[in-house]
Amino acid sequence: MRLKIFFAVFFIGISQVMAQKSPTDEIKTSKGLLKIHPVMHASVVLTWDNKTIYVDPTGSPEMYKSFAAPDIILITDVHGDHMDLKALEALNTKQAIIVAPQAVALQLPLSLREKLVILNNGMQTSQLAMMIKAIPMYNLPQDAEARHTKGRGNGYLLTIGGKSIYISGDTEDIPEMRALEDVDIAFVCMNLPYTMDINQAASAVLEFKPGIVYPYHHRGQDINAFKKLVNEKNRKIDVRIKNWYPGSN
Repeated sequence: MRLKIFFAVFFIGISQVMAQKSPTDEIKTSKGLLKIHPVMHASVVLTWDNKTIYVDPTGSPEMYKSFAAPDIILITDVHGDHMDLKALEALNTKQAIIVAPQAVALQLPLSLREKLVILNNGMQTSQLAMMIKAIPMYNLPQDAEARHTKGRGNGYLLTIGGKSIYISGDTEDIPEMRALEDVDIAFVCMNLPYTMDINQAASAVLEFKPGIVYPYHHRGQDINAFKKLVNEKNRKIDVRIKNWYPGSN
């Protein structure tokens, strides 16, 4: 009996350690598992139903070698931490549908425009059994000094296997984000002075109440403090902390 208890505890411990080390989350959908792979900063890879979605792929192509070639690439904005032409040209994009706002489309080379779908704020498209809607992303107040002007870039709302997934892109605490409903998974940015601080991000998350929220695009921010701000007021929101900055402490 003691031996059985020992092995039970041992395997539970091993499973917990593996879960802590694993960079990938698996979430059940109506059509199999959705796997979430944080890459770096604003870059994430989603895999579902034998399809691979790259969100703002930037940086070294080495970081994407373990993933299948993209079926869909979502690009949110023209800034280099979202649209990295060198990274895009180094990836195998032969079969990829690229979804991007007009401002990004104008900067893409002809080689990447063959399967380009232009979405501006409020537009939507159905691609490979996924619904993709462009959500505004911008800074407040809107003035000549705003780093992200309204209408230039996109956040995205994806519907995949019955799950609603929100990708904020570079945004501040805007009404369009607060008005979102029935979001299952949200990737929410937080880094001053480019987007918003953890207090603004927590306030917005508490307003639209996603089931799971991943703080990302958060260089220099205290994301554990963000988690505390959210869960002190709503313990039902599952704040998941991941390593978006490999190699850093």
